[in-house]
Amino acid sequence: MKLFFPSFFLIIMMYSCKDNGNTINDLDGNTESVRLIQKAKDIHKRVITLDTHCDIDIKNFTDSVNYTQNLESQVNLPKMKAGGLDVAWFVVYTGQDTLIHEGFENAYNKAMAKFNAIHKLVEDIAPDEIELALNSDDVKRITKSGKKVAMIGIENGYPVGNDLTNVEKFYNLGARYMSLSHNGHSQLSDSNTGEIDGLWLHNGLSDLGKEVIKEMNRLGMMIDVSHPSKEAIKQMIQLSKAPIIASHSSARALCDHSRNLDDEQLQWFKENGGVIQTVAFQAYVNKEKNDTRNEALKPIYETIAKSLGNRWLEREEIKALPDEEQEAYYNLRAKVKRLADEKAKTIKDFPPKVNVSDFVDHIDYLVEKIGVDYVGISSDFDGGGGVEGWSDASETFNVTLELVKRGYTEEEIAKLWSGNLLRVLDEVQTIAQTLRK
Repeated sequence: MKLFFPSFFLIIMMYSCKDNGNTINDLDGNTESVRLIQKAKDIHKRVITLDTHCDIDIKNFTDSVNYTQNLESQVNLPKMKAGGLDVAWFVVYTGQDTLIHEGFENAYNKAMAKFNAIHKLVEDIAPDEIELALNSDDVKRITKSGKKVAMIGIENGYPVGNDLTNVEKFYNLGARYMSLSHNGHSQLSDSNTGEIDGLWLHNGLSDLGKEVIKEMNRLGMMIDVSHPSKEAIKQMIQLSKAPIIASHSSARALCDHSRNLDDEQLQWFKENGGVIQTVAFQAYVNKEKNDTRNEALKPIYETIAKSLGNRWLEREEIKALPDEEQEAYYNLRAKVKRLADEKAKTIKDFPPKVNVSDFVDHIDYLVEKIGVDYVGISSDFDGGGGVEGWSDASETFNVTLELVKRGYTEEEIAKLWSGNLLRVLDEVQTIAQTLRK
């Protein structure tokens, strides 16, 4: 059974009761039926809520500091329980580096550390609270038992190196999707970042990347196209014998970013039978609104950073720092941003944050363009994701509430939250069984 009392009571606190409790008024003055909120609450309890992209920090998977505690991380067990998030797809992410043996080896070791951290959580730290799922039947069984569900995806095929057998190693450790690149061209695939300078390494997929696609089909691992280039995505769809996914992407027509999918690509997904997991990442949801707010926040960031004895750095400047300094600075950056957000609340007419409504606008657009059967939901929590109203897993109910407000049925909401993604996983695994025969 899901518990999400903090989120529900937060919503109630945002409204003032009128008409003997039959309606409530929100801060914008719009009336909203109490019955509508109760309806959303009931639906949220019944459907399986699944987020396909949650990054992790292995420092939060130790005996003393872990996801049984309500850490500052956007995802952990207390927040999942509070928000009624059933399934967190934990991501084995490695950044892009040089395409040489040392780079591959380093990435492989980092990937294995994250695999080990996830297994430590479900096997040693909290086996009574969360369990690893490998297929849709596992998801349904574990959810029914009352435990939370962990699943594993790989963001960036870089740690595969030049060794195709690593794909099966990762699959055997529980990975059920993988993207072939991240921000920067990998040995397997061009990245969307090539749009910046028009420079491509493979003009889509490398020969090894094509072999990896075949191997993923054979094993039953979903192909994730959220970071590769448009040409690479096209080639993956042409090569794959199974449906594909975009684990965390939104609609380019609403937000012109190379990480989002244009209308032509949306049709590819529909024809392929795949699913696009709409992502609650501010810069991919509404870049103009996000940029306006960030510009207004910049002098506040600089002032707060200076007061903490440091200097405010942009992301490109941070990437130029040594690895150990990057990590320390990202921790400082998170603190500065939290303090700046608090300061912004005291400033009249300060540019607003990208919010849940903006996020669901993308779901609406995708559903209108290709149909409700090909759309899902993701956050990119702890990897830069989150919008006002869904800033961490404890606020997951707010997404369901917004969908109910817009007239989505329980059946449609169930598809968006998990049904479509699990349908693709089933198809991928069924096709793999055929291929192995």
